[in-house]
Amino acid sequence: MASSRGRLRLSPRAAAPQLDAGKYVRYTAEQVDALELAYGECPKPSSLRRQQLIRDCAVLTNVEPRQIKVWFQNRRCREKQRRESSRLQTVNRKLGAMNKLLMEENDRLQKQVSRLVFDNGYMKNRLHSPSVATTDTSCESVVTSGQHKQQQNPAVLHPPQRDANNPAGLLAIAEETLAEFMSKATGTAVNWVQMVGMKPGPDSVGIIAVSHNCSGVAARACGLVSLEPTKVAEILKDRASWYRDCRRVDILHVIPTGNGGTIELIYMQTYALTTLAEPRDFWTLRYTSGLDDGSLVICERSLTHSTGGPSGPKTPDFIRAEVLPSGYLIRPCDGGGSMIYIVDHVDLNACSVPEVLRPLYESPKILAQKMTAAALRHIRQIAHESSGETPYGAGRQPAVLRTFSQRLSRRVEDF
Repeated sequence: MASSRGRLRLSPRAAAPQLDAGKYVRYTAEQVDALELAYGECPKPSSLRRQQLIRDCAVLTNVEPRQIKVWFQNRRCREKQRRESSRLQTVNRKLGAMNKLLMEENDRLQKQVSRLVFDNGYMKNRLHSPSVATTDTSCESVVTSGQHKQQQNPAVLHPPQRDANNPAGLLAIAEETLAEFMSKATGTAVNWVQMVGMKPGPDSVGIIAVSHNCSGVAARACGLVSLEPTKVAEILKDRASWYRDCRRVDILHVIPTGNGGTIELIYMQTYALTTLAEPRDFWTLRYTSGLDDGSLVICERSLTHSTGGPSGPKTPDFIRAEVLPSGYLIRPCDGGGSMIYIVDHVDLNACSVPEVLRPLYESPKILAQKMTAAALRHIRQIAHESSGETPYGAGRQPAVLRTFSQRLSRRVEDF
């Protein structure tokens, strides 16, 4: 109990730590509490501080300084083991999630190889066997073939126009966008080629791949972050916070859907890649929905006459570009965190710039660096800041300073 001087008084039975067979020292509960309090203030006290601790704390009066030193050494060792165990458990969860990610990627690549083998065999058969269609040059055959194609897919030639105020029509476009995006994120709709130097691992940024032989330019990324899916979706939808080339984003209309999702009509402007070209703008539909396995999907595409949707008015001094089915697939991981698939597929209308500048607008690697990988790095940075794992420095900035620098750079580019 506390005395009039504010010190702890030790009972006669607990005056000194008890020796167990001359080897181990057993401390009383009061002594352990006093030592834990001192450890919280200074985990590695000096010899003078240990002696002062013995003088100031009555319950430690009969404890030798050597025993106090050994107790602090053991306490630091236990703390180090606890941190190491926690770190290994975290790494184990990351490795398990990364293993699942790589297995899914392996399955996708096997499907892609099977499709390529089938296409190769089909082309060989076409080359070695004469085709009736190529030898028949009659007008009747050509007309019949054209009519047959038009009957098979009349919607491609004359897509039905959907009303922007009609949720059912926009939901049909959204569901089509979702299906096409999923085929790119986890399927074989696009032949992805992994970028050089992107090695998968628990602490890597992720697996970054670019398009090969597809319309427009496309990039794909997948990785792990220690944030919940809803938080990841919130960050990704705030494109102005992580996409440096984003000049303006306006959500013009929000329509709730019957399945618990939302449809948003968005107008976005981006800065030009060079001062010798005009900036781009986009008129898109963004669809947010949940899947049966608990995953969140945010998919997006441009609304044009070819897709059957209402196209927005054009803005002077801007070139209208197109977002092909793109988006984010966010899956929850066992033990916390999320697995993210990012697909960016755009047509920047490269024919509108001088020929010498077209490689900038036709390079999927530039898209991957500026947009796809930037989104994944931004999420990982926020995840590290939330867990307190990121030391500032080496080019890393706190969130407030990072946001201020982005706004300042945009102000400079506007002039």
